[in-house]
Amino acid sequence: MRSRGIVVKFMSNVLIVEDSKTYERIRCYLRGRFKLQGLRPIVGDVVEYVKVSDAGVVESVLKRKNELPKPRVANIDQVVCVHTIKKPEVPLLMLDKLLVLVEEAKLNAVLVLNKIDLLDETDQDRKKSFIDTYSKIYPVVCTSTKTGEGIEELKNHFKDRLSVFAGPSGVGKSSLLNSICPGINLRTQEISEKIERGKHTTTAAELIRLPFGGFVADTPGFSLIEMDHIKPENLKLYFPEILENNKCLFKDCTHIDEPGCKIKELVKKGEIAVSRYENYLEIYREVSKQW
Repeated sequence: MRSRGIVVKFMSNVLIVEDSKTYERIRCYLRGRFKLQGLRPIVGDVVEYVKVSDAGVVESVLKRKNELPKPRVANIDQVVCVHTIKKPEVPLLMLDKLLVLVEEAKLNAVLVLNKIDLLDETDQDRKKSFIDTYSKIYPVVCTSTKTGEGIEELKNHFKDRLSVFAGPSGVGKSSLLNSICPGINLRTQEISEKIERGKHTTTAAELIRLPFGGFVADTPGFSLIEMDHIKPENLKLYFPEILENNKCLFKDCTHIDEPGCKIKELVKKGEIAVSRYENYLEIYREVSKQW
């Protein structure tokens, strides 16, 4: 008799599958035909399996509703993008590149501004600017694992959803997971004072069941986001504030130097953030070199 479950970890030809009814985690193996057909399940896949003794054999992989290519995770409800403006100070360009990939994959995003306990009076303007810029487009949660601020609000975003935690090394993803799910004991490391950049503390995507409902995939940190597959003319589709206000004189307006560009007018009026527009231009220049 076939049972159904979700792949929470994948190691070569061995999968760890959590049964959808009993929540039991079972070591499963793939039938030979999967390799012959070039089929490879990934974390987040829903599979049908047959239990044989203490193990299971995967019989089929159900159709995915979506897939994030890097790291490869299937059937995602949202990407939780973690950002910091101090220790480390992460460029907004890196966040906007990540959001482009999220939009390209047609996924929802939640933004977390972490380590707000480190911000002093001189940082408040940057904090306000961040919130003002991004809260018009995405849910924004300000958090601190030291004071507990924002943790309960963050739990509400995770509840009953399959979420991917994303962001560069050092922004506190593992510490946040430890805060929303005490006892998970994910490894955390101190930020190097010399380079203000964290070491990678996670080595592979793995689904973690949350006690209040839902899953989260803790994913490896990254410092380089690949954009070379994105066509320059499609970039405007991945900036929601540009897409929603695309009423320019020319339908194929790139919003750079064309006459009658409504987007540039909105930037001048302050209705579209200057930082977002400047990062759009920077990403456009970068991807244009690839085509």
